[in-house]
Amino acid sequence: MTARFCIGVDLGTTNSVLAFAPLDEEEAMIGVLPIPQIMEPGSVENRLSLASFLYLPPLPDEAFEVPGLSSCNGTAGEYARRISAEQPERVVVAAKSWLCNANVDRSDQILPWDSAIESKVSPVEASTAYLKHLVDTWNLRFPEDPFSSQSVVLTVPASFDATAREWTRQAAAEAGFPSDFVFLEEPQAALYNWVHAHNKVWRKSLKEGDTLLVCDVGGGTTDLTLVRVEAEQGELILNRLAVGNHLLVGGDNMDLALAHVASGLFSQKGISLNAWQSLSLWDSCRTANEQLLGPAAPDAFPLTVLGRGSKLIGGTVTANLDRAAVIEALVDGFFPVVAATERPTDEGTSGFQELGLPYASDSAITRHIAAFLQDHAEESQSTNGASRVTHLLFNGGVFNADPFRARILETLASWREDKQPPSVLGGVEDLDQAVACGATYYAWSRLHGGVRIRGGLSRSYYIGVESSGPAIPGIPRPLHALCVASQGMEEGTQSNVPSRPMGLKVGQRARFRFFSSTLRKSDVPGTLLKQWDEGELQEVAPLEVTLSESGAGQVVPVQFHSRITELGVLELSCKGTQSSSEWLLAMNVREES
Repeated sequence: MTARFCIGVDLGTTNSVLAFAPLDEEEAMIGVLPIPQIMEPGSVENRLSLASFLYLPPLPDEAFEVPGLSSCNGTAGEYARRISAEQPERVVVAAKSWLCNANVDRSDQILPWDSAIESKVSPVEASTAYLKHLVDTWNLRFPEDPFSSQSVVLTVPASFDATAREWTRQAAAEAGFPSDFVFLEEPQAALYNWVHAHNKVWRKSLKEGDTLLVCDVGGGTTDLTLVRVEAEQGELILNRLAVGNHLLVGGDNMDLALAHVASGLFSQKGISLNAWQSLSLWDSCRTANEQLLGPAAPDAFPLTVLGRGSKLIGGTVTANLDRAAVIEALVDGFFPVVAATERPTDEGTSGFQELGLPYASDSAITRHIAAFLQDHAEESQSTNGASRVTHLLFNGGVFNADPFRARILETLASWREDKQPPSVLGGVEDLDQAVACGATYYAWSRLHGGVRIRGGLSRSYYIGVESSGPAIPGIPRPLHALCVASQGMEEGTQSNVPSRPMGLKVGQRARFRFFSSTLRKSDVPGTLLKQWDEGELQEVAPLEVTLSESGAGQVVPVQFHSRITELGVLELSCKGTQSSSEWLLAMNVREES
């Protein structure tokens, strides 16, 4: 069946959105699909986003279902978000953040985290539930144009490594996505949305040499991307220069900070909240955050928590959260004015820590931005060290609040020679829908022609090579890293990997280690690292496979040839130097296609 629509899906930490456009139109006419979801038992409403929360009832047959949609492990959407205040132990939150947590098996049934209930789900299953809800909604609305037959783009954080992308791919496949769907980085999707909003006049807002910072702060993560405006054959083009590391700091952290402030208000009343009430308060602070920092905000917002204990059974406890206190706690706490030379700190962290989500130890987002620009100084700073970021694109629900935007601009202005803030790329009405709409425009422009953000791979890739030497009890041999794909390598290209012959173990199961780096920009295929600074390389999921060959445990000399396929797969060809044998290792590194 031929695709009649292009679809952009934003799988968000707190909200998920599906946008679409007909492919037979001369212009991209993008709409957002209303998503039916349970509001309360017996009540279904359409919303323009699906709350990324999953309620797991005590018994599977007690899950509330939207008519026409299949139940998937529980009840997803707004009802799950609302009931998380009353039954936090039965509601999955932040499943997307768990997809990139290398400290756990993303296929294990571990969510809700730190809950004692018996029937849990894995981060992949929870993500599948949200995506399946979107797919079923589409099929209910467009029965003659099934979702699996359309041109689909799914967004991921720019900082997602190959492993996190693969888990996301598995969730999408289980949900019914077409096999040829493509990934797109969320900050790029936001920029595509801005380009679409300005149609053919976007080039009038930019000039050759401009540097754009896309600052995306969502419910659970912060994503940073640098884009340079360049000229090619008389036309302006956009070239992505760098992406930041995956930062687990965002709106969820801010809600928790408000809950801490609110718990102090309850303490002043002589009320000590237990763990259950604290979780409930965290959820209530999500609403308080939106209300107190939104347009026409009230001076205060009442926070109510259901009572627990012999004196409070059936009752409630209430405290008023002051807007001024919210601004002080959130703006100064998460967006302090810092020097351009500052870096995040981890002072005071304990040597022993729980294995929950690896939240950033430093909550100052402005400090993370400073470090990002320092790490990519060649692209973002002038010769005297001042920032040369000329334009700023805000994205993510956090920046619906003006105080946060103002503080970011104030801070970036202090880093520039002229002390003027960068120009804001405005004209985008709803930041919560920007990523899905931008992904849809990207899907549409792939088929109709249009601006493309270039840049190739956002990181370099390496294989781990065990060094030779005598064995020492209890001490592993040092590991070297051989670059096999360099940052910026375009899909559809290939490269020889010059090096002396390396040994390849065949005939028995072996573990092949891979690494990536966003910082080592000068490394090219064949660069051999015998040591590297902490944080320069990040290990991605290893491959454990048996490469067939007669003779168990044989080590054969090989040389390497790498290729990035059109589908974004790194194919590493291992060619025998003493025979015509050849073995292939493949790893998905797709960022966009």
